[in-house]
Amino acid sequence: MAECAGLLLAAGAGRRFGGPKALVEVDGEPLVRRALRSLSTCSPVYVVTGAAADEVAGLLPSSVSVVHASDWASGMGASLRAGLLSLSTVDASAVVVHLVDLPGVTGDVVCRLAALAAPDVVARAAYDGVPGHPVLLGREYWAEIADAVSGDAGARHWLAARDDLRLVECGDLGSGRDVDRPGDLPRPGRSL
Repeated sequence: MAECAGLLLAAGAGRRFGGPKALVEVDGEPLVRRALRSLSTCSPVYVVTGAAADEVAGLLPSSVSVVHASDWASGMGASLRAGLLSLSTVDASAVVVHLVDLPGVTGDVVCRLAALAAPDVVARAAYDGVPGHPVLLGREYWAEIADAVSGDAGARHWLAARDDLRLVECGDLGSGRDVDRPGDLPRPGRSL
């Protein structure tokens, strides 16, 4: 069984941002490609699209699988559900779920989480003790999570109810700050 799959949620319309964040460039690179680089040690990698699906899919290498969440407009829960359901035939013990609007998440963050991959593990990155993303979800929970998610909360409520959730400190490797508005983007020459 493969150790760890990757799932990138890139379906949002970016209403507060003014357009789909997957297409926004940081240092000349679209956020969707930057996020994929972070998942480069995961296999296979699936990308969930929604808003601007054709444009986002056009930026992806052929090595990734594209999943279109037809109900993407109902929130992140729909994207996560579509992604987890698409992974049902994948031979992996766990999946790292990453969000497209986190330009400060590095491949090292993903590797630290993926090192814990097992069917019964639930873990999430933390930055200076604050829970964030990405999240590692063991295979035995995929169907349960897909049934539980709704709206824009994604798996937040499901994770909050877990007493076995492992927080993995990653503040030494990257930043979990998300990009909600254009002013949140890193400026050239400044760290994320």
